[in-house]
Amino acid sequence: MIYRFTIISDEAEGFMREIQIDADAKFLELHKLILKACGYEDNQMTSFTICENGWEKGQEITLERMDTDADEDSYIMAETELNEFLEDEKQHLLYTFDPLADRVFFIELSEIKTGKNLPEGKITRSQGEPPVQVLDFDEMFARNPIVDNSSIMDDEDLYGNEIDSDEIDLEGFDISDEY
Repeated sequence: MIYRFTIISDEAEGFMREIQIDADAKFLELHKLILKACGYEDNQMTSFTICENGWEKGQEITLERMDTDADEDSYIMAETELNEFLEDEKQHLLYTFDPLADRVFFIELSEIKTGKNLPEGKITRSQGEPPVQVLDFDEMFARNPIVDNSSIMDDEDLYGNEIDSDEIDLEGFDISDEY
């Protein structure tokens, strides 16, 4: 069987890649084809996530073995065949290519060609420019600010009430003004 995948990004308008690969191939081969199709380096802890019910996250398949809960199954790309998790057309996956910024490609199993085999996966369509592989931290914080400086409160609690520092009991804490 041959799987045809369509890969898109919510970051790069007009970006699309199409990959064909044998159903018996490992996720690692698909990973390498995606990197090649985008011109990315193989230096990130990428992962695939099998989606259920649309884009709801399900089982994760990682590049390296992760220390996980003993009750949870762990799958790595080099040992896991595509056909272990993928069996239906229109099935969805997420491919995390920038794990620090949690950036993903959206992948759909667009077509299954039965009765055929493909000795080596191939990129069959390449359209548009991919997003940059890794965001620098300034860009990452600009996209997803953790702290909004406008909301930092001086001498106010979360409810907008002023804080009287004389009412704070610091007994038992070793606090000094010396540096």
